[in-house]
Amino acid sequence: MDFRFDIIVEYAPFLLKGTLYTIGLSFVGILFGMILGLLIGLGKMMRNKWLSWPFKLYITVFRGTPLLVQVLIIHFGVVPMFMGDTNAVLATAVALSLNSGAYIAEIFRAGIQSIEKGQMEAARSLGMTHIQAMKHVILPQATKRIIPPLGNEFIVLIKESSIACIIAAPELMYWGRAMGSQYFKVWEPYLTAAVIYLIITVSLSYVLNRIERRLETR
Repeated sequence: MDFRFDIIVEYAPFLLKGTLYTIGLSFVGILFGMILGLLIGLGKMMRNKWLSWPFKLYITVFRGTPLLVQVLIIHFGVVPMFMGDTNAVLATAVALSLNSGAYIAEIFRAGIQSIEKGQMEAARSLGMTHIQAMKHVILPQATKRIIPPLGNEFIVLIKESSIACIIAAPELMYWGRAMGSQYFKVWEPYLTAAVIYLIITVSLSYVLNRIERRLETR
């Protein structure tokens, strides 16, 4: 096997650019996913079945369909509907945000429901409204419990962002495929991309483990 390091060096600037796009798109996805996830998770827990039904439907749809299909629909359908033309980076960011929002909603729901009901009752007995009790009592306690699964979702999102190469978003896998197509090589582009993904996820796992340990000591 003739492994060519020279083409890896040639594509290094593009791979670096793609890596930054991958991290940026994943960060946007997890950030907006957390906002959506909190709202949807709280909506799903509403006692009124008719009010909670749309939130349950959202979770079911986005968790029950492939991310690739969601990316294609948003890229070729949703974004052009609002902008007149499509944009691969925007479509990817929207798809990752909406998809992660469904999974994070379940993370928030599980974390909130893991807090003893007596905590809410005690807060209400002190004169707090339901929203105040949720903000000052329940959510701070639930946050410590949802950090590990949120971290796992971020790692999953980084790997799933590689799907964006299908719509030519200039992330890491896009440039890996470009390298492979130009030189008709397999090992060099895909092993390089795999190593970069591995470095990102291992580094993130290390940081998340440190954060989790610090939270446990508090």
